[in-house]
Parts: sequence; C-alpha cells; structure tokens
Amino acid sequence: MKFLKKYGFYFLLLGVLSDFLTPYILGIFYPELNQMTRVMSVFGDVASPVRGAFLVWSVVSGVFFVLALPAIYQSFVKTSRTLAILLASAIGLYGIGDCIFTGLFSIDTEQASWTFSTWVHNIGSGLGYAGFLIFPLFLVILYRKTGDKTRSNIYLVLLIVSLLSAGVYGLARIPAANHLPVLDKIGFCQRISFFFNYLPIVVFGIDRIRKP
Repeated sequence: MKFLKKYGFYFLLLGVLSDFLTPYILGIFYPELNQMTRVMSVFGDVASPVRGAFLVWSVVSGVFFVLALPAIYQSFVKTSRTLAILLASAIGLYGIGDCIFTGLFSIDTEQASWTFSTWVHNIGSGLGYAGFLIFPLFLVILYRKTGDKTRSNIYLVLLIVSLLSAGVYGLARIPAANHLPVLDKIGFCQRISFFFNYLPIVVFGIDRIRKP
C-alpha cells in the first residue's frame, strides 16, 4: 500500500495516457473506421479487427486508474474523509465502469437489440463517465476547504470547460441534433470532450507529483 500511495499519481497519468492514446494507435490498424463519425467503443465491436487488443488495452488502462486510488484518497483524507472517498470513487468509477467493463463486456452493433454484454457495457460506461465529469467538482470543494483558492478556481474553470465539451458530445448523440455541422461528427465530438475531461486529471496528477 505504501508503494501505491507513493507512486499512485504516476499510475494515474499512465492511465490517462494509455486510455487517451488507445483510439489513435489502434486506428492505425483499423483504417476503414472513420474516427470522425464513430465512437471509440466501436473498436471493441465483435466485427472489429482490433477487438482483442482494444479489450485488453481497456482493462490495462482501468487497472492503472484503480492503482491510483490509494494515493488520491491519501491526498485529502486529513481535509475531509468523505470528500476524499468521493474523489477517489470518481476515478474508480471511471477506471472500473468505463475502462475495465469496456474490456470485459464489448458491444455488438450488428445486433438489432441490446445483448447482456451491451447492457453492462453501456451502464458501466455511463456511470464511469459520470465519475469522470464530477472529479474536478470535488477538487474545487476540497481546495476551498484547504483555503487554496487559486487551485480551486483553476479546477472550477477546468470543470466548466469539461462540462461544456461533454454537453457538445451529448448533443451529438441526440438524433434531432446530430445532423447539424460539427454535431454530425460524433467521433470528433467525443474525442474533443475526452481531451477536456482528462485535463483536470492530468493537471491534478502532475501537481501532486511536483508537490514536496
């Protein structure tokens, strides 16, 4: 446990790097997939030529996030045990729900109705993404409690940008709106959203590593 508390933030950054690069690296081996118009989970579809690599890679990314949890919790447990648990849980939800569950339960776009695997995948992904989004909110509150208004304000800005980008991605998923310019590129919207969703985590990880 001491090892994880000491190096947990390195695992956090590894998780971000691994998960973020997944579609771009696998896309090299799946050139017929239009990443501008298809979401990342399609890499794990039963018809995907890189399905095996995507599923394993997703689990590995999720494990990195889970290994970071003790360090995240330890960072703020003295400030607020409840908020420290919520902060760690937000990352845990993403690592388990959106990464590990994605690797263990893939989707099948050729099926007319959702299979059990698709249900678990989509529910886990939804819960994980929720944790992903609210992570900076807990940082805003925690740094307010410590009196560090500068960091609190930084994460507030990052939270707003993250939510706005997620909102655009959400609109791209709505049939009534996804014919509009930009919104008709759901893959692009998802990847832009993920970039700004990851930004607070990266800033937090680097900040904690640099903290004496």
